[in-house]
Amino acid sequence: MHRLLVFLAIPLWAQAPPNHQRDLDSFEKVWTTIRDKHWEKSPGGLDWQAIHAEFRPKVEKAQNIDEVRGLLTEMLGRLHQTHFGILPATVYEEVGVLGDADAIGEGSSGIDLRMLEGQAVVTRVDPGSSAERAGVKPGWSVKLANGVNLQAAASELEADPSIPEIISTRVLLGRISGPVGGKTQITFLDEAGAEAKRELALAAPRGRMASFGNLPDTPVWFESKLIDAASAGSKGPAGYVRFNYFLDLQRVMEGFGGAVKACQNCSGMIIDLRGNPGGIGAMAMGMAGYFLDQPGLRLGTMYLRDAQLNFAVNPRFPSFAGPLAILLDACSASTSEIFAGGLQDLHRARVFGSRSAAAALPSVIDRLPNGDGFQYAVGNYISEGGKPLEGVGVTPDSEVRLTRAGLLAGHDAVVEAALGWIETEKAAK
Repeated sequence: MHRLLVFLAIPLWAQAPPNHQRDLDSFEKVWTTIRDKHWEKSPGGLDWQAIHAEFRPKVEKAQNIDEVRGLLTEMLGRLHQTHFGILPATVYEEVGVLGDADAIGEGSSGIDLRMLEGQAVVTRVDPGSSAERAGVKPGWSVKLANGVNLQAAASELEADPSIPEIISTRVLLGRISGPVGGKTQITFLDEAGAEAKRELALAAPRGRMASFGNLPDTPVWFESKLIDAASAGSKGPAGYVRFNYFLDLQRVMEGFGGAVKACQNCSGMIIDLRGNPGGIGAMAMGMAGYFLDQPGLRLGTMYLRDAQLNFAVNPRFPSFAGPLAILLDACSASTSEIFAGGLQDLHRARVFGSRSAAAALPSVIDRLPNGDGFQYAVGNYISEGGKPLEGVGVTPDSEVRLTRAGLLAGHDAVVEAALGWIETEKAAK
């Protein structure tokens, strides 16, 4: 269908300069994609054919790529729906949404970071990684990465409200990655504010490669432990689970079930989904079943063009009935939001951290003929509480943010807040 439309438009495009032809081609791809793949047959309640008749002549008259982007953005804005947008080619390539490993590189030094107080701050160092061996500590900030001023980049990204934090974080992480087997040169600012230069080896990312459907192979890791929270005032250990994707279904689900089983006498459980961008939606239903004992409940409903998917939850054994805390941040998206938002709506979990990425819909990012990126959603998700998560996100019950000072002192404020609540809940029973 797409090729047929392009073929019919050739007589008009043949009269345009080569660059303008690609812009017109891009307009047709955007318009046609919305017509064919939007979950509503009349997208946004609009006469989509009339939208074509209105905007096509404007694109034909556009003098440059900025005008074209503005018109496409205006057209998508008519939908009044989130997760539709145009990513300029430079941003599109920098973020690496093409899935091209050569654009950024899969090699990792074992560092995770976030934008905190206008800086790119190390929030986690993988055990056994080159960063750990080099003495890199959480709380250190990145000043330079391979000659690029990441401190300035983080400040600029944080100051631009049009760029979601999940995208900004990917840009920054991309700057400290590279090919497996290579090295990255990073200048940190340590706890004293002094420069600490490190050359870090880039290894294969943590985890075991997993595949699902047409997704590229993805490294997935899962960890669980009991936290001796005596220092946080707790009277007993709490279970702690963290994993980076809702993928590798069998291994992660087995690990999750095992963690619940091992935590039958825990004072509470913490599910840490910070930085988890989602994955297989059905896993959210399976995991939620360990914390609900009533059949017939659901996390929410996904509405597609020709189908409706209820995220129904069936109780599982062994279950856990104690206090449940879920941790989120601006890089928690998709299935993470469905899981957390649903259990929050069902009053089964308390959410800690910061508002999630607000990217709960199944969406696609395609490349347009003019080089720009085009992101569009193919379904609409409504949580059990009757609210959309897309563009809104999950708002934590207790907003707690990491700080550089806290990390330098060895504290994870979000985990500690969750442990404090668990202790309060236990004491109240």
